[in-house]
Amino acid sequence: MDSPSSANLWERRAFLATTLKAAGGSTLLSIPGFANNGSALERATAFTVQEVIDIILKQIPGGPISPTVDTLKCGKPEQLVSAVVTTMFPTIPVIEGAIQQGANFIIAHEPSFYNHTDDLAWVPENAVMQKKRDLLNKHGLAIWRFHDHWHRYRPDGINYGVLKELGWLSYLRPDSRIIRIPPLSLKDLAMKFKSSLGITHVRIIGNPQQSCERLALLEGAAGGQVQIGLVEKEHPDVLVVGEVHEWETAEYIRDSLALGNKTSLIVLGHGVSEEPGMAWLVEWLRPLLPRLQISHIPSGDPFQWW
Repeated sequence: MDSPSSANLWERRAFLATTLKAAGGSTLLSIPGFANNGSALERATAFTVQEVIDIILKQIPGGPISPTVDTLKCGKPEQLVSAVVTTMFPTIPVIEGAIQQGANFIIAHEPSFYNHTDDLAWVPENAVMQKKRDLLNKHGLAIWRFHDHWHRYRPDGINYGVLKELGWLSYLRPDSRIIRIPPLSLKDLAMKFKSSLGITHVRIIGNPQQSCERLALLEGAAGGQVQIGLVEKEHPDVLVVGEVHEWETAEYIRDSLALGNKTSLIVLGHGVSEEPGMAWLVEWLRPLLPRLQISHIPSGDPFQWW
């Protein structure tokens, strides 16, 4: 995959490096994340936040989506990037981990402020949200959400990362959510997801001994209408999802099984079901952003099980 406009980008950086060398590099010393992070000449090779975003979006079929939730949640487009961290949810531990690594740009798949559009007024006077914003501003961190576009990529970036982690890339069908695998019992299939994706706990509805060969895989939170619609259309042996509205998909599957239908349900958990796709993003980004440190910090499962 070729880096877009790389000649222009490096031409610009070469000019910046020459300018900084003559000026002693002082112009970058006040930028968050750069004051104690290498020489001025090395810092001159950095990308801005907007350049990173633009490079990513040029790889997405059909170009930028509008409207989209993939917007900058904090930070400034023109700030230079010291290092990038990818994650599912930009939690406080993830933010602290990025700070420890000297990274000032987080690319997250899910919201920063507890609602789909990151509406800061969604819950008025939200003290937790404000403390989180204060922490981000104090350390000069930028967060950009990469959700709609990563799902539009072909193959879907999240789905590809999950299948890669499962060792199932040979079963990938880029334009289908149906996967055919060698037969496994529902119990063994659940254990496969647990062991491959590092999940502590999964939930199932169905007979643990049922044979499963044809899977419908919907990571994350597609919603009851999409989940139930896929089952009605495809009639898979099992529907595997990140999370459900229990009063929608779970009750539908329970009644469906009681009426003699075959589709069982495995619920993995939202974050853990998509995390491998954001981990794979690191590998995907490196050829596009040469010389820039990129790493993944998992946000993990928020729940403990008793």
